Amino acid sequence: MSGITISNLTKRFGSNTIVDDLELTIDEGEFVVLLGPSGCGKTTTLRCLAGLETPEGGTISFGDRTVFDAKTHTDVATHRRNIGMIFQSYALWPHMTVRDNIGYPLKVRRKKEALRSGAVDKAAAMVDTGHLLDRYPSQLSGGQQQRVAVARGLVAEPDLVLFDEPLSNLDARLRDQVRTQIHQLHQRLGFSAVFVTHDQSEAFALGDRLAIMKDGRLEQCDTPQRVFDEPGSDYVAAFIGMGNRLVLTRHHEGWQTANGDVLDLGSRSPERGGADEIIARLRPADLHLHRAVEDAPHGSTVLHATLVTTEFGGRHYDVLVDVAGERLTLQADTREHGAWLPTAEEGAPVVVSFNPTDVRTYAADPARSAERESVAV
Repeated sequence: MSGITISNLTKRFGSNTIVDDLELTIDEGEFVVLLGPSGCGKTTTLRCLAGLETPEGGTISFGDRTVFDAKTHTDVATHRRNIGMIFQSYALWPHMTVRDNIGYPLKVRRKKEALRSGAVDKAAAMVDTGHLLDRYPSQLSGGQQQRVAVARGLVAEPDLVLFDEPLSNLDARLRDQVRTQIHQLHQRLGFSAVFVTHDQSEAFALGDRLAIMKDGRLEQCDTPQRVFDEPGSDYVAAFIGMGNRLVLTRHHEGWQTANGDVLDLGSRSPERGGADEIIARLRPADLHLHRAVEDAPHGSTVLHATLVTTEFGGRHYDVLVDVAGERLTLQADTREHGAWLPTAEEGAPVVVSFNPTDVRTYAADPARSAERESVAV
């Protein structure tokens, strides 16, 4: 198989368009993560790939084999698409042993030779469940059940492996363990995969490319490094961790906050002649807290703020500040700020600084701008 091609894919439920004219190509051996919030269309896209949903338009091809084409009414059944699927809920047969659960795809595909040659034992060994083959799902922990589900998804050497939020039901420690195991298996076996999640840490850790979805369309599709360094839109920036948002208006010396701070954004400042209002995005780790302006590093951009709340987090405090009505979050080192911050009162004046190279700017939403103006009037 030379890869997966999705063209003009459209899926509706009633009058609601869930996947909207989607275009996506997945190279052979590539691990693509569909990332986005609930309702963005990522799971529906996965189910269309699996043949569990029938789209209203578009095509899906596995290499040179078309498995779905709305115009020619081609719709290859799920069990004939040669896919492996790992579900969020594990979906193990409760009346079957681990051995029978893992071997089920081979049985359905009538791969008797693979069953005889120990394919089930090999798949179980890949995810460290060889010692569990004679147990039933009810005798396994959540992490063990999910590893069995991964083995079942890989045992038949499918053309494509589909992961539907497989780590969501695990606790934090097990989630990290299974995520690492999936990553190692992909590196070793080189299977093609589509992985659905709303968790950016999972996406960055696993994906060769991230396909970030909004309203059934791709908002950005790029490598994790590119998405992290250069989010393609305000929506993407917010979703992958740049949660701090400032509305800035053009000022003859640069850009200005609502409380009058004039900011020098350096090379990140939009060119003149563009919009008169922009959105600036920053990660919490990009912001630094100070008691006074003179404490800020030379060359940094400075914001005047008021303290909202402080929470102890061990080696740092989680701090919420207000800048002209916008709430910003940051972390302050306990060794640097421990002498004064725990006793600082709500509303106390503070200063926040950041390196101009860390900011990302986007055109303001005209609808939101108009809404603010109407409220002001």
